[in-house]
Amino acid sequence: MPCENPLWPCAMTGAVACLAGFEDVAVIVHGSSGCYFYPASLVGVPIHGTFLVENEVIFGTESRLAEVIRELDGRYSRIAVVNTCVPAIMGEDIGELACEGRVLVVDSPGFLGDLEAGYRRALEQVAPEVDPDTPGVNIDGICRTDPFCRGNAVEARRLLNLAGAAVATTFCLDRYAATRRAAPFTVGTNPDLASGVGTACGSLLGLDSVGEAFERLAASVDGIDTRPVAEEIAWADARIKKACDKYLKRFDPPRVAISAGHAYAVFAADLLDRYLGADIACIAARSDPGTGNDAVTYTTDFSVIRGMIRDAEPDLILGSSYEQAIAPGAAFVGLTPPLRDRVVLSSRALIGIEGALRLMDEVLNACINRNRRPGSESMDPF
Repeated sequence: MPCENPLWPCAMTGAVACLAGFEDVAVIVHGSSGCYFYPASLVGVPIHGTFLVENEVIFGTESRLAEVIRELDGRYSRIAVVNTCVPAIMGEDIGELACEGRVLVVDSPGFLGDLEAGYRRALEQVAPEVDPDTPGVNIDGICRTDPFCRGNAVEARRLLNLAGAAVATTFCLDRYAATRRAAPFTVGTNPDLASGVGTACGSLLGLDSVGEAFERLAASVDGIDTRPVAEEIAWADARIKKACDKYLKRFDPPRVAISAGHAYAVFAADLLDRYLGADIACIAARSDPGTGNDAVTYTTDFSVIRGMIRDAEPDLILGSSYEQAIAPGAAFVGLTPPLRDRVVLSSRALIGIEGALRLMDEVLNACINRNRRPGSESMDPF
């Protein structure tokens, strides 16, 4: 049986999400079909599995794993094996299957912890190398299970290029060879998934954070011009303020419940408080950075989150389809998986200038639609 908590993936899925971000790495989930299909449904790219059955669990799984590795050998630059709960408990030494470093074995069973723990463990096994002569800036915090994965990478690259910086390695949305020549400096898209590669120069999650990150980059990297980025920040700030002021002339600030990973949840709360004066009724963070915040409850227990939302009686929910189902009468904006019953084809960002603008226009439109009543005067679009 898979040990996934569907509300927030476990370490095994975090490891798969990290490794699946390298386009030339074949990822093998060494476990049952259930262990395979859950991450396969989230990462959005093909992965592989050993699909262990009872007979293999009893008599040993190594021969089945070796068979799958042979089938993939020569088709990818590396093969990554993610160990799941049953093989880990059996204690088989599958490390012997590694062939001159071409097979990476990541022991990341679900009971190890949450998605972030598995992501970090996989990245440790990849063991990125910093080359002091590599130009540009690394991007980190990109995760294949994140609905904003590609959009965040696109926006981070756009901002770096706008400031005159080349993009070095993207963790984790790149080729494996790029991990052997990472640049000395890094900016992040999701602090919960900081890579630890190179010198961290800050996060691009939030307008203030973007400005601070580029100031640090300018002090460390030759050729960085912060002016174009600062101008975009000022433009976006003014645009959001104008739209929110117009909203507040018609409606009261919303009462909000938020449930997501810690970094995304706190970012959204700060944005809504700053521009809308929103009443942040509750924040349920599915990951705990260990920093401590009295305004945040760290839980993946759906019954706890359900109780928090019902007690809050929010006008607006930011979270997943699970939270949306608790209070279907509230306005809803998707912030974390799963996001069901909708088609999303575009690369939506949550970070940077475009991310802040996108989140606020979704919030305002969702709240406007909720506040409208049959026969009421239509509100002008922003």
